[in-house]
Amino acid sequence: MIKCRGLSRAFGKRTVVDKLDLAIESGEIFGLLGPNGAGKTTTVRMLTTLLHPTDGEAKVAGFDILRESLQVKRHIGYSPQEINLDRDLSGYQNLLLHGLFHRMPSAADRSRELLSWAGIESHAHEIVRHYSGGMQRRLQIARSVMHNPSILFLDEPTVGLDPQIRRTIWDLIRSLKDKGIGVLLTTHYIEEAEMLCSRVGIMNKGKLIACDTPENLKRITGAYIVEAQVNDSIDYRHFADKTDAYEFARTLAEGSVRIRESTLEDVFIHYAGERFQS
Repeated sequence: MIKCRGLSRAFGKRTVVDKLDLAIESGEIFGLLGPNGAGKTTTVRMLTTLLHPTDGEAKVAGFDILRESLQVKRHIGYSPQEINLDRDLSGYQNLLLHGLFHRMPSAADRSRELLSWAGIESHAHEIVRHYSGGMQRRLQIARSVMHNPSILFLDEPTVGLDPQIRRTIWDLIRSLKDKGIGVLLTTHYIEEAEMLCSRVGIMNKGKLIACDTPENLKRITGAYIVEAQVNDSIDYRHFADKTDAYEFARTLAEGSVRIRESTLEDVFIHYAGERFQS
């Protein structure tokens, strides 16, 4: 579905994406996880042909992003981090217009289908400027799959949304896999990557520092973490086995110890040597 080799992008002397090697299979939900400024959005902009790489190469849906950019665009959908709907049109009109741009003969039927899928059919003919943030996000994702792409790029799809609406968006993203649409999403939310993605690539300072399933990545650091308060700092110890974690915790002072399962943030710290700053 997506293959990158040595993909790089620099702005002047500053390298934002540095020799990215990546392979994403058809139909999977793949997450690029990393703090703000890690290079996630720049990577997506290159793969969607909106930004030329300074070096390296990539293919999306089997087409080269530079030499065959038009074919790439025909096979992908893209929902950027910023809401870019036409706020003076209704939800239905936004979808219909997108379908007409793609010369879809059944654009009206498809628009109604997607409004129902996104759960906003009762607001179909309301002006978008009156939609809530969550409704606008759902409409934008619906528009991005209007033309039946095989690959969908979602850049920070739940940024700024409250937890309940985030979970509604997660349900929509999961249902895309059932429709056979592969998804590459960027996020700086640890929980989002763990809940949605079959595989995760962790980026930091332009580099891909780890890539595997969330479960395998967490096994690298140990499935369990013992946090112990030591003076004014917290000491972290990693254990593969829960019993070993409890045995170690018993040797520490009472009231200063916490045992928990590891997260992708622990993986980030393991590789990057610093805490995850969103």
